[in-house]
Amino acid sequence: MIAANVFLATGPLFVRLADTGPVAAAFWRILLAAPVLLIAATAMGERPVRAAKGLWGALLLAGLAFALDLGSWHVGILGTTLANSTLFGNSATLIFPIYGFVVARAWPTRTQGFALAMAALGGGLLLGRSAQLSPQHLVGDLFCLLAGVLYAVYFIVMSRVRARMAPLSALSLSTAASIAPLLALSLMLGETILPGNWTPLILLTLCSQLLGQGLLIYALGHLTPLVVGLALLVQPIVAAAIGWVWFGEALAPADMIGAVLIAAALVLVRKPERAALASDADGSRSDA
Repeated sequence: MIAANVFLATGPLFVRLADTGPVAAAFWRILLAAPVLLIAATAMGERPVRAAKGLWGALLLAGLAFALDLGSWHVGILGTTLANSTLFGNSATLIFPIYGFVVARAWPTRTQGFALAMAALGGGLLLGRSAQLSPQHLVGDLFCLLAGVLYAVYFIVMSRVRARMAPLSALSLSTAASIAPLLALSLMLGETILPGNWTPLILLTLCSQLLGQGLLIYALGHLTPLVVGLALLVQPIVAAAIGWVWFGEALAPADMIGAVLIAAALVLVRKPERAALASDADGSRSDA
């Protein structure tokens, strides 16, 4: 889980280093990764295409949501700090429980309500700080926040797909379904599609989509949600360190306070789930 989050935290760096447009970088990231994921699913004895019978509509919707998520996040990465892009990009972790409250028509627990309030306060501090720096920083934050919302939509759709498909098959097909929307979006934006330097895109694919996501999927089946929440804190720490060393993005006190509040919220929002898991007699664990 720690290795997964370290690899995932390097993604924004390679997006900035790519000589294509930001959405085009997402297109290549997915195009290069999709065949590897499909081959891996087949090698593990899964039959992705056959298993997808009756689920193609949901998979296409998931692919569209994932494409819009990645496109929005990559655009935001170019406009804000690496630390902020990672924090707001992970906001799906907080948005997804809100969807659960709406569906269940239930209020959050006291701990969850406190976590969401902390996240709102921390996000407000980070957005306010970005607005002070420049309008471009604020726009970048908002794009990354939009990416978090779209990623929550992806989670919602994929939770239904996962009820009937193995995880790697579901991931490989939803990944493949995002290729065409990303290419169309990058062409609509008039971005540079073909890279002159393939290295950042290959590293983006390897670190973010294959190693990062692959290790994450493996770890989710072996760890409690609270541990997953704690491990997520590795991402903004690593991203902030890369931003500071590579781009001189030093964090101001307001940034640090906002980041700590959001980080604490990521942990607290998962705390009740740990108690439920600990009470299971067989000690089994579930993944998202």
